[in-house]
Amino acid sequence: MYRSHSCGQLRTSDINKEVTLAGWVQKTRDKGFMIWVDLRDRYGITQLIFDEERTPKDVVEKAKTLGREFVIQIKGTVIERESKNKNIPTGEIEILVRELNILNESIVPPFTIEDETDGGEDIRMKYRYLDIRRNPVKNSLMFRHQVAMQVRNYLSQEGFIEVETPYLIKSTPEGARDFVVPSRMNEGQFYALPQSPQTFKQLLMVGGMDKYFQIVKCFRDEDLRADRQPEFTQIDCEMAFVEQEDILNIFEGLTRNLIKEIKGIEIGDFPRMTYDEAMKIYGNDKPDIRFGMKFGELNTVAQHKDFKVFNDAELVVGIAVPGGASYTRKEIDKLIDWVKRPQVGALGMIYVKCNEDGTYKSSVDKFYDQDDLAKWASTTGAKAGDLICVLSGPTHKVRAQLSALRMELAERLDLRNPEEFAPLWVVDFPLLEWDEETERYHAMHHPFTSPKPEDIPLLDSKPGDVRANAYDLVLNGNEIGGGSIRIHDKETQALMFDHLGFTPEEAKAQFGFLMDAFQYGAPPHGGLAFGFDRLVAILGGQETIRDFIAFPKNNSGRDVMIDAPANIDATQLKELNIKLDL
Repeated sequence: MYRSHSCGQLRTSDINKEVTLAGWVQKTRDKGFMIWVDLRDRYGITQLIFDEERTPKDVVEKAKTLGREFVIQIKGTVIERESKNKNIPTGEIEILVRELNILNESIVPPFTIEDETDGGEDIRMKYRYLDIRRNPVKNSLMFRHQVAMQVRNYLSQEGFIEVETPYLIKSTPEGARDFVVPSRMNEGQFYALPQSPQTFKQLLMVGGMDKYFQIVKCFRDEDLRADRQPEFTQIDCEMAFVEQEDILNIFEGLTRNLIKEIKGIEIGDFPRMTYDEAMKIYGNDKPDIRFGMKFGELNTVAQHKDFKVFNDAELVVGIAVPGGASYTRKEIDKLIDWVKRPQVGALGMIYVKCNEDGTYKSSVDKFYDQDDLAKWASTTGAKAGDLICVLSGPTHKVRAQLSALRMELAERLDLRNPEEFAPLWVVDFPLLEWDEETERYHAMHHPFTSPKPEDIPLLDSKPGDVRANAYDLVLNGNEIGGGSIRIHDKETQALMFDHLGFTPEEAKAQFGFLMDAFQYGAPPHGGLAFGFDRLVAILGGQETIRDFIAFPKNNSGRDVMIDAPANIDATQLKELNIKLDL
């Protein structure tokens, strides 16, 4: 038996017990006649004491050779600790060691295995197995497990069945690029790794598994942005014989349950907002509603004077920054520089200070009087002491720019409390979006999303106005889940493929198996997928998902620990009939 107890288990009630512990050496303190060692495992730290008067001499000598991260086993007696440590659960006891067994030595680690480490992100990624020994990462992975178990328990109690779907599937042209896998047995042909189990979960509905879920790996070979991973995890769900309301109710329940059981916080209503409303009020389709700063559209109160910048703009829009009237000119200039960065792309910013005495001071006083500026304040909801920030330009661009500014100001004003949870359903997304590059419409979600029945006649005349029977769940400014009611009849699906530019032959080649299945009595069905990594990070009070993934990739999609992706042997390439021109 390597250990009778863990390193976080023993208390004063265990004094005088004979115990066996095993773990890693956190640190040692050698006073000559006495050596203390902090022994660490997943469960905590226990202090060991090697005393020349009470510990065999050879054991003391061996203890003097111990270094950081040595793996050891000890046997000894639990005694009361003279200098108690209130910061750890085992801080009132220590182990008087009589036997020491060095199970494995360690070279000096490249960074300290402590909560506050001296290792930068790159070095910790390279030695991730060491980073996992640190409490912040270890606790994040344990937290992820806790959330996963709560998800499984809740959905199982609601009658869902977890079913595994294949990882080696067929490549499809919609969505992001697929990761492809060459087939040795079928020369010149390739599998694809799934971007989601979408078609399989629909086939499960045809098969009568009317409540399916899976915590599943998905893969997208897309250009990576900050905090994106080429492989990620979804809570994937599908239900048969349901309408949108049924799905929203189930997953409101799941979200409520997770926040209550994991965080101890009761969540009230889940407000709903259409896609158009979200874009108009917040400038994006995943707004953070923990704070205000709603958009005020100023065209009618700002385009009647000789200010050409506003008069030529498609949209003039502003937000009220609480307490912002106290900003100095230098601070405001920094905000203007911030919105002019290439990442945001605004050409400038107009501002209005709402003074405490009820007057207004703006950067465009030459063009607008106090009555004009009072209307701006009314439209944006600005109060005395606030600052109005105004941008103008093409509607889609300026909304995105002001949304970015809104989020930046919220960070600066500490309005994004990670212990506050504000869910929101965004509904009625556009079914199709126009792609300038390909000059055709693409499905905003995927080709199997059902249009709103009343909008189907618009597919021929105004396809861009057709609304999808789709919904996203937003939490604290992050899309954590999205789904739709699916098309379940062959005729509507064929119509959808036609509007997406597929010929009947192309649709048959890509999705014939699904169209065939629909001929055998497909039920009405719909579903939703949660981004599990993001959900866990938000519940854990973090913005970054990497610490909640055991072995993440870096921003270039590389695993720097195992050095992947990497070249493969020429023999393997030959077996796969792949020739590389290097």
